Amino acid sequence: MTTASTNDVLRAVRIGLRMSQDDLAKALRRAGEELGEPNEASKRLVQRWESGTSRAPRPVYARALEHVTGRPVEALGFTLPVPQARVHSDSSGGHDMDHRPDGVQAAAATQPPPAGMNYSGIWLSRYEFFSSSRDETFEGRHYVVLLQHGARLTGQSLPGASSNPDSPLSLDLTIDRNVVTGSWIEQTAADGYYQGARYHGAIQLLVEPTGRRMAGKWVGFGKDFDVNTGPWELRLVDTSTSKATLQKYSGTPE
Repeated sequence: MTTASTNDVLRAVRIGLRMSQDDLAKALRRAGEELGEPNEASKRLVQRWESGTSRAPRPVYARALEHVTGRPVEALGFTLPVPQARVHSDSSGGHDMDHRPDGVQAAAATQPPPAGMNYSGIWLSRYEFFSSSRDETFEGRHYVVLLQHGARLTGQSLPGASSNPDSPLSLDLTIDRNVVTGSWIEQTAADGYYQGARYHGAIQLLVEPTGRRMAGKWVGFGKDFDVNTGPWELRLVDTSTSKATLQKYSGTPE
């Protein structure tokens, strides 16, 4: 008899792929090699997932599972510590996190991140802000290199890698379980619309289960010292921080 704790969804997906537990483990290891993220998936690990002994995969395994099955990890029957973060306008000048269909709110991060998880790499930063003087919403984009030191993440946009020329962005973040909190600073171009103004504020993001996306909100003062807020997202584009990789992303984000 099936118990409530077993992961019947993952088992059904595996059977649908005509794979044994050992076949799936081998496929996950191959996927890790293809993704440049070697893993140690084993038949025993698959058994632990399907029995419910292990309720959520580490990000490196979540990415391999998505690669092998063609399904998002949220659709594979796991009990994930942080549901996929969705930020939307609340029609009142702010932004909220969506609620999951099962009633679990995305902000309820209760589990620590997997041991050894490293968020260093090149990330695409995207945020939205409303310009009262132009009565329009704009998007800022930067390629940012994040470096992890224990529970701290420091970020700096790459030279020339912003949607607004000469607008460098700095991030100083702390990881607490699946929540990332910290501050941001952006120096606008001297010859741009904001005439070299320096903006700064706070930011809080939720890390998605695959470890490849962080989504949340920023808050900061406008030029008239009014408090503004809006959505902010970071998406991992490359785990390398080599000189060649930094050069590759030192250009305007698409």
